[in-house]
Amino acid sequence: MKRAGVDVGGTFTDLVLIDDDTGSVFLNKVPTTTEDPSIGTMNGVREMCAQAGISPKEIGLFFHGTTIATNIIIEHNGAKTGMITTKGYRDIIYIARHKRPYNFSLQQDLPWQKHALVKRRHRLPVNERVIAPDGTVLVPLDEDEVRQAARKLRAAGVEAVALCFMFSFLNPAHEQRAKEIILEEFPEAYLSVSHEVIPQYREYYRFTTTCLNSYIGPKVSRYVRNLGSAIRQEGMASELHLMQSAGGVTTMAGAIDKPVNLLMSGPIAGLIGGIWAGGLAGYDSVITLDVGGTSADIGVAPGGQMRVKHLLDTKIGDYDAMIPMVDIDTIGAGGGSVAFVDEGGIFNVGPRSAGSYPGPACYSRGGTEPTSTDANVALGRLNPDWFLGGKMTLDPALSRKAIEEHICGPLSLDLEQAALGIIRILNQSMVHSIELNSVRKGFDPRDFALVAFGGAGPMHACEVAEELSIPTVIVPPNPGNTSAVGLLATDLKYDFSRTELTLTSNPNLQKLNADFAEVEAEARERLGKDGMTGDEVLIRRLADCRYVGQGYELRVPVASGEVDQENVASLSESFHSIHENEYKRRFDGWDIEIVNIRVEAVGKIRGVQWQTLGRAGIEPDAQALNSKRPVTFLLDGQVKQMETAHWAREALRAGNVISGPAVIEQVDSTTLIPPHLSGWVDDYGNIIIEIGRKGA
Repeated sequence: MKRAGVDVGGTFTDLVLIDDDTGSVFLNKVPTTTEDPSIGTMNGVREMCAQAGISPKEIGLFFHGTTIATNIIIEHNGAKTGMITTKGYRDIIYIARHKRPYNFSLQQDLPWQKHALVKRRHRLPVNERVIAPDGTVLVPLDEDEVRQAARKLRAAGVEAVALCFMFSFLNPAHEQRAKEIILEEFPEAYLSVSHEVIPQYREYYRFTTTCLNSYIGPKVSRYVRNLGSAIRQEGMASELHLMQSAGGVTTMAGAIDKPVNLLMSGPIAGLIGGIWAGGLAGYDSVITLDVGGTSADIGVAPGGQMRVKHLLDTKIGDYDAMIPMVDIDTIGAGGGSVAFVDEGGIFNVGPRSAGSYPGPACYSRGGTEPTSTDANVALGRLNPDWFLGGKMTLDPALSRKAIEEHICGPLSLDLEQAALGIIRILNQSMVHSIELNSVRKGFDPRDFALVAFGGAGPMHACEVAEELSIPTVIVPPNPGNTSAVGLLATDLKYDFSRTELTLTSNPNLQKLNADFAEVEAEARERLGKDGMTGDEVLIRRLADCRYVGQGYELRVPVASGEVDQENVASLSESFHSIHENEYKRRFDGWDIEIVNIRVEAVGKIRGVQWQTLGRAGIEPDAQALNSKRPVTFLLDGQVKQMETAHWAREALRAGNVISGPAVIEQVDSTTLIPPHLSGWVDDYGNIIIEIGRKGA
């Protein structure tokens, strides 16, 4: 079996091809074609297959991570969307939770109001009403009003429709009938139905998540279909699989149906790849630092386990999205982050990025603003003749000109001070994000290893780790392609849920068992359509629980089999323990409410097997030395230029020790080891840098 993984970033597209039969691994990196990322993707696949000496037709599995869904929301360029909802509730997505980003500001534009997913004139109410707690119909659905609303939205030129009725998660009959009418009147619309997207209570979150699904649906579905069509034109037998926000991948049909689950797709693939690389090196608890051309993604995985955000904390940009999502933080700090001096004379780096076109000044594509890549070139840390393995030549003179014009002049700094300042500011952004995601959530960075990858992660990792007292830095064998490898290290995964709102002191066992049976059948059917059967299928039961009176839930595992009093008692004890671990308190005498039940459906896919390197002595082979060049460092507060060895990573062998200062060059990334540190190569080709270990 030959498997391909493709991670599309804002600047570059990373690709990996693994042949399970021979263990061979082939890599590629191409610029992202922003006008249609599928073009760059397929160009990269063809190049990689030519490198491997195979035809694209031989690829049996094709996995993809993308930022397209996230970028649509951040850039506010989604579809013109309409909404049909229960009379009296058209303004729920506008009012939201009455939260204000700046509590004491009298004048502020609330993002979800300034850039509303659905304009008020396109939010159309109809007569219908289902009520709690059992879904009784209070007001019958007015079918004529639904028909007129669909016609009105079609005449207004909307592309997508969100159908959101109150309490449809208890009784979806009205939404089901309204869906039929809308498809009759407006068949070309992209339609999202709330009980299908997220059948849970909390109307604001259900409504806004359904609207997000419609808002991004047309563009995402076109992109997915284009890529799927390109795969078929190449003759590949594989179906397209896409990374989801909760980890795991979905099929092309699942992505088109629920594109909202693709949010944060790319960064999560990186976290999975970082966990895989840490495990390969023998480290379970890792902090991942994935620095690309546009952004840096930070994840914290204690014990190698991805943490899932609380459903009420899952936000994309300025919008709430009540979907399962891995806890990961993205900041505007990458190789293309633009350095500038603002009107107040403050030195800034990012979040704006130069992207791949025009890119940093040194790309010679018309960019004139300095970026962190330009700073690294000016400091000698990037070899201008060996960028992307020599595929691209950089112009140091343009880097120096951009820094001198935009930074040195306004701040009266020399070139080295300005370039080092750019790097220090970028590093501090990463340090702050790691602190937010570790220290402030109860994790000590000193208990973790820092896995650095992406094109720029290994360039900054040692300085970031020293600032946080992280003892070990791990640079994977192919850091620029680690996110793509992460796509191949995951499984198919779907999440299904139902709202229960029942107490453990008097549980509705009949409903619990019926709902679990229904959801599990739906889950198995979904995996069956993907060709997953038998031992390949793993079903996990979960429940969202809380003490009576609480506003937030915690996720608790539920045993398989029939739900009876013994099962509920075990669930209660698990909840008490989880609550105590999370909040350092437990209340054994309080009743517990089961809010939602969940089923995670996993289709197991073969993991990634990595070849070992041949072992050698401590001293690298002389042929591994590419060159010696001067590199500028900040040591003890002083700017110093030091003669620095530049090593070819592909020539390093297990057991080799590289003493700093050193630059390790490879096609997809560059690793910097400062003067006072050293690193060694393990059996799998990871570079392990012990931060407390002194260089020669």
